[in-house]
Amino acid sequence: MPIGPARMPLMDHLGELRRRLTIVVASLVVATVFMYFAAPTLVDILKDPINGALKEGEQLLVMTSLGGFSIKFNIAIKVAVAMCTPMIIWQILAFFLPALRPNERKWVVPTVLIATVLFFAGVVFCYMFIAPAAFEWLLGETRTIGAAAPQLEDFINTELLLMIGFGVSFELPLIVFYLAVFHIVPYATFRAAWRYVYVIMLVVSASITPDASPVTLIFMYAVMLSLYEVALMVTRFVVMARDGKAGLTESRLGLFGDDEDEE
Repeated sequence: MPIGPARMPLMDHLGELRRRLTIVVASLVVATVFMYFAAPTLVDILKDPINGALKEGEQLLVMTSLGGFSIKFNIAIKVAVAMCTPMIIWQILAFFLPALRPNERKWVVPTVLIATVLFFAGVVFCYMFIAPAAFEWLLGETRTIGAAAPQLEDFINTELLLMIGFGVSFELPLIVFYLAVFHIVPYATFRAAWRYVYVIMLVVSASITPDASPVTLIFMYAVMLSLYEVALMVTRFVVMARDGKAGLTESRLGLFGDDEDEE
């Protein structure tokens, strides 16, 4: 997609912003309409982790007259947003790209690609491993006090929120890597403050798991801890290779390093 010049009058900047927002909105509308008609197939896919937790005689129910439409539209818009996320990120970055220096621009495309891969890796991980265990535990708790009558809309919405939560949590390595590699937060600071970081991650894990069950909380926390430690290992290797041991404690005000790095 075209990128505007670095210097433009204010009205031209506003016109560029309007053009990119129009592209985002139009893409979301088209994707939502398409996903709405594909919703029955999507529902079948999303029901798989839930069906595995159901016992004989239990089935997912639609309890209201608008339930079918509500479920299909809810799925359509959430999936549309997820599918359009790389394009949305690109439109945002492309608006600011002309203001970046050449050595800064080279990070944009890899960042978009890696962020997209990490997000969908988190979604797939949740779908395959987390959702089945979460619904098994939730339904088991229900059966201890009464008969389970699971509502399709409720379970699907919980599953979608879980997958989005894990998708977002998988972005943690990218954030930690850039903060440390560009010396915004030195590697040594991350390592020294590990107790505080672990507590913060526990709070975040509890906040972004929609079912408030210990199963998803434990899984989310374990995933975030693992990703954080892996990110630090990779970051240490990159910083040591580029800046030597001194780079582990170096801190800069600039986001992408000094101007003399430009070519």
